This record gives sequence, C-alpha cells and structure tokens, in this order.
Amino acid sequence: MAVCIAVIAKENYPLYIRSIPAQGELKFHYTVHTSLDVVEEKISGVGKAADQRELYLGLLYPTEDYKVYGYVTNSKVKFVIVVDSSNTSLRDNEIRSMFRKLHNSFTDVMCNPFYNPGDQIQSKTFDGIVSTMMVQTS
Repeated sequence: MAVCIAVIAKENYPLYIRSIPAQGELKFHYTVHTSLDVVEEKISGVGKAADQRELYLGLLYPTEDYKVYGYVTNSKVKFVIVVDSSNTSLRDNEIRSMFRKLHNSFTDVMCNPFYNPGDQIQSKTFDGIVSTMMVQTS
C-alpha cells in the first residue's frame, strides 16, 4: 500500500499530504513536489496523442526506495501516491482503484457546503479513507 498520499491544487500548492512514517515527512514533501514537474509534462503531452479523458497518469518515476504514481482530475487537481518499491505485489489496476477511491472521497469533500475550495482538507472522513490506503505498520 501507499507510504505517502498527496492532493495538490491546480496552482501547485498542497491541499493534503499524509505520510507514514512521520519522521520522513519532509522527504515525501520533496518527492511530491518534484513529481509535479513530471505531472505537468504528462498533462501537456496528453492533448497531442493520448486520450484526454484518461485521468490516470501511471508511474511518474521510480526511485531507489519508492515508486511515484500520478492522477489528475478534470479540474487539474493532482493526486500523488508514493508506494514502497519493495512492494512488488501491487499491480497497476490496484493503483487505479486507489486513485478512484481517493477521487470519490475528494469529490465528497468538495460537495461539502462548509468547505471553501482552495483550503487545506481537514475532513475526518477523507482522512479515514486515506488511512485505509496507507501502510499499516505494527
């Protein structure tokens, strides 16, 4: 499962970042931030050859320890999931379903009349869904 999940606004500032373990949080912030360049590159290339309705960007880049996957909504909000490289059992369709679940939960947050678009996401329901996708270290 995921070690870091991030939701990035259209203007490239974080709406939500959660990582496990907590002591590596700064490293994951850096990883998510550097992945935005790859996301922008893939978005600009989407209009040329690929299907524009495909929201899943796939593997953005692998590192020695992690694999970084990306997803972009129609409103240009970006989701980034960082997965441990040692987890070889995680297939592409499972990553897609994680993004679908995250997107549905994000949509629920946006539909909340008390949420101001652009603010940090502080929903307990959203946080609970993200927690189920994170690695359980015990």
